[in-house]
Amino acid sequence: MPTYVVTAAAGRLSQLQKAAIAETITRIHNQVTAAPTYFAQVIFKAIAPDDWFMGGAPLGHESLFVHGHIRAGRSAVDRKKLVTQLASELAKAASMETRSIWVYIAELPSRAMIEFGHVLPEPGDEPAWTDSLPAEDRSWMQKIGKRS
Repeated sequence: MPTYVVTAAAGRLSQLQKAAIAETITRIHNQVTAAPTYFAQVIFKAIAPDDWFMGGAPLGHESLFVHGHIRAGRSAVDRKKLVTQLASELAKAASMETRSIWVYIAELPSRAMIEFGHVLPEPGDEPAWTDSLPAEDRSWMQKIGKRS
């Protein structure tokens, strides 16, 4: 359901930092929205330093840009909580200053999204939606993110 694309300069993030960032995003999204953790996906993009500009000039400082695509329908309070917690905790996970973290959240209508082969539910309707899925799909989905 939520897809977060994390952009950083090539080579800036270690594999451990990426894992910490993915865990942080997944945990915060779950805590703020109550969406199951297996819905969250985090994708990392590495950008060559000469391909990133700010203010019309090549980026001259560290930066982590997070663009989250989430289902529409959350309150303004929850959206603010989501972005502020993400910025604060991602700064720690990436070992960057908070001023270097940019978080943008874009909302999409649930009925305009399909995941796991099924049109998504409205926020808050996840339990009923999950229960209505074929058992095989539900089992497969709920195993995502589980450590063996």
